[in-house]
Amino acid sequence: MINQQAVNTEKLLRLHECGQSVWLDNLTREMLHNGELKARIEDGGLRGITSNPKTFSDSVLSGTLYDEDIERLVHEGEDDESIYESLMIDDVQQACDAFEALYRDSEGSDGYVSIEVDPRLAQDEQGTLQEARKLWKKVNRPNAMVKIPATEACLPAIEEALYEGINVNITLIFSVARYRDVAACYLRAVRRRDKEGLELHALASVASFFLSRIDSKVDGYLDAASVSPGEKELAASLKGKAAIAQARAAYADYCSTCESLRWQESLQKKGALPQRLLWASTSVKDEMYPDTLYVDSLVGEGTVNTMPEGTMEAFSDRGTVSKNAIESAGEDPEELAEKLANLGIDMEAVAVELEKEGIDKFIEPFEEGLRSISRQTKQARGDAV
Repeated sequence: MINQQAVNTEKLLRLHECGQSVWLDNLTREMLHNGELKARIEDGGLRGITSNPKTFSDSVLSGTLYDEDIERLVHEGEDDESIYESLMIDDVQQACDAFEALYRDSEGSDGYVSIEVDPRLAQDEQGTLQEARKLWKKVNRPNAMVKIPATEACLPAIEEALYEGINVNITLIFSVARYRDVAACYLRAVRRRDKEGLELHALASVASFFLSRIDSKVDGYLDAASVSPGEKELAASLKGKAAIAQARAAYADYCSTCESLRWQESLQKKGALPQRLLWASTSVKDEMYPDTLYVDSLVGEGTVNTMPEGTMEAFSDRGTVSKNAIESAGEDPEELAEKLANLGIDMEAVAVELEKEGIDKFIEPFEEGLRSISRQTKQARGDAV
């Protein structure tokens, strides 16, 4: 859980003044029950949250807050997957209710709570779409978001879900090219709704760009590319720079869309919200880098930064806030891509690898959550564990 005493809300509020919203990536039932989530919202620093299968699994195993519900659902004849889903939905509903006033006061810009589709469906368009519809209907809150991975297979599901009025948090974006695909899905969905006279303002979406994993992967390739003395020096100078360059390029695209007359005249005036970029995977993986790297460098108007608790605490203690820092952060994206290519590093190929690994990393805690539920249900049934 967040250590409230360790978080200085002042800097989080300053990010909001710069047009960036701070979300947290680990919803727990504990913070719902002990008033922690409510306090963070009222302090003004926290403007959204996402559910996390790993945190959920740990919470089920380490506490007792789910025991009564698990026992009841077992006696009602629910299977393990249904119980997992029911418990997660209940947490998300409670969190949505806690954020309801912020959602209303911000006119739908903030106050969202995300819930993840089964990651085992990441290459299954129809399965993902059906799952998104089911979760959206069961959560039944206007400030919920359904998390769908940005795999090529799921792009049609993303567009269709958005067209149907489902708020979507599009995850596992590792390249500017895939971000453009995702942004195009949103624009097509909004235009389809507009053409059919459907409400635009109630629809919201974020495109979640995963950052630290990019640097970890590219840094590994840079180490391998250090063959000649010249290459070694060049490779060393490029480490830790790929993610921010990718984010900067994506943000330039985002700004171009928001500033285009077509968007402003045909959709924004009718109430459509922009699909915001969300910076995800913002905890540094290499201790050689500042632990606030993916916050300090990525301040940008109209964006979201979703932080794990450690990063939030570090930023509130020693982070820096500079309005639109992202516009000049790090290396020029095109120049960096060229330098990396000269060392044999293809950023699109890197993105393909990261997407595959990312899906696996989503599936692992999801299945661990199911195993956690299974252990608890066996106890509730009196079976041997």
